[in-house]
Amino acid sequence: MKHFNNPKPMNKTLIEEKLSSGNVEEICNALVSIAFYESDWKWAQEKFLDLLDDDNPKISGISATCLGHIARIHRKLDKERVINILRNKIENSAISGKVQDALDDIEIFV
Repeated sequence: MKHFNNPKPMNKTLIEEKLSSGNVEEICNALVSIAFYESDWKWAQEKFLDLLDDDNPKISGISATCLGHIARIHRKLDKERVINILRNKIENSAISGKVQDALDDIEIFV
């Protein structure tokens, strides 16, 4: 069973430190913190899109999930661009479920 910790809010300096740490857990926590607490949805969107290409499926998968969170929380996204990028990731079996969930959230909330 997976254990979920709701991450605390982080400032952008700390987020950048975590994202460049190389520690998968710290990176994933920073991504979720961005999704839940960052008011700059455009900046958040770009962070998630950048890490959607990460070789580690935990990081790329949570990036997809967080794009869905941005859609749900902010109801804003560069919809066409994000959908096209996500659709290009749907064949990646390691993250396809999370990608589909993000696409569903975007369709519902944006």
